[in-house]
Amino acid sequence: MHQAAKGVPRPAPSSVPSGLWAGLVRPPHPGEGMEEGCLFFLSPSVNACVDVVLSGVKLLEALGLEPSDGKNHAVLNSGQDLKEAFAHFMERGAAAERFFSDAEAFQDIARTASEHPSAQLYVGGNAALIGQKLATNPDLKILLCGPVGPKLHELLNDNVVVPPESMQERDEFHLILEYQAGEQWGRVRAPAANRFIFSHDLSNGALNMLEVFVSSLDEFQPDLVVLSGLHMMEGQSKEMRQRRLMEAVASISDIPTDIPIHLELASMTDQDFMSNIVHQQVFPLVNSIGLNEQELLFLTQSASGPHASLASWSGIPDVGVVSDILFWILKEHGRTAERASDLTRIHFHTLAYHILVTVDGHWGNQVAAVAAGARAAGTQACATDTIDTSKVFLKAPLEFVTSHTEAPSKISLNPDEPVVQWHREGISFHFTPVLVCKDPVRTVGLGDAISAEGLLYSEVYPQ
Repeated sequence: MHQAAKGVPRPAPSSVPSGLWAGLVRPPHPGEGMEEGCLFFLSPSVNACVDVVLSGVKLLEALGLEPSDGKNHAVLNSGQDLKEAFAHFMERGAAAERFFSDAEAFQDIARTASEHPSAQLYVGGNAALIGQKLATNPDLKILLCGPVGPKLHELLNDNVVVPPESMQERDEFHLILEYQAGEQWGRVRAPAANRFIFSHDLSNGALNMLEVFVSSLDEFQPDLVVLSGLHMMEGQSKEMRQRRLMEAVASISDIPTDIPIHLELASMTDQDFMSNIVHQQVFPLVNSIGLNEQELLFLTQSASGPHASLASWSGIPDVGVVSDILFWILKEHGRTAERASDLTRIHFHTLAYHILVTVDGHWGNQVAAVAAGARAAGTQACATDTIDTSKVFLKAPLEFVTSHTEAPSKISLNPDEPVVQWHREGISFHFTPVLVCKDPVRTVGLGDAISAEGLLYSEVYPQ
């Protein structure tokens, strides 16, 4: 977390899409413009696995599973559940993550997936992916506490430090079933490229390494903590999940208050569990949250927020609806003069645009931070170092209103100044479009790369 891009001039007028963020973001240089309280050196994280990435359709064919009508399942218990859930989310072009309950059946599926000729193995787990992204900066050292097996250890960047207590004999595998825009499976046609994730991951599901992680902080002396993996707890029984959540809250409470904490959310299905996290457990303990459109809608449905009656998004999420929910999260669950919550920042990302929302007086450099995240989305999806204008397109609305619950402002995008701002009762919004990759090489981990890049450019003010 850093203020290196502060004061960077706006881009020169240009009709070339890659010029959208050219002058707004540049690589941060430690020491440049540093002030007391600026963070950039160390960033520990918790939650890790190995991702097996391959075509969802090819894996289902290899498993002998015939095309099926879609049906949502909170937990996968069989191959039938798997193919129905995959079809359900593929038809919507939506990302999702589910727990597979049958250990033996999962091992058979994982073996078929990992041995498939098109399968690729990568670092996985939200926090591990954020840490891996941050570790590409040579001036950062990352402490990763999670179940790290031999394959994952081999894949990690040299700047990622793994304590001996986190090493284990076997890797935890997550299967990432990707699909492309327009791809068909039976009668199902994907409107956008995305992925469906499932696993039988008990180590991350029980947050087994959280206590190891917190106990390592005294020695590591981090500038930032990144947490994720709460969604993995849905594979536990309700009693075990509640007990472990209380223990996790106690451990998080032990993190020194001068260390900012970022929580990366992921796909969840249990509304009571999400409501506990929002209302009384985790939100008041963290400074920052990262999430996408599916997680945002599920959050407001679970916690009776604005637009909770909306069953699903229709196409690109409406900016005014998103803005209302983000405002409500910070107004009702973030820091105020009357509330002791530490939550002051939300980084929202969807395919077409990003919004960075902050409580005034706690964060700086938001323009560069949200622009850096958007640029990371375009470059990583296309596997290019810079935005290639022939490989991307603009999908964001060119005009939108900022709210549906109060008198809204109407905003028109200006390509020469791509980051637009508005304010609402002491809360600032920074919006930017995303240059969407036409033929993405890899969709998994995009949200984590976006959050990592946004954190790297963010400046937190000492309180």
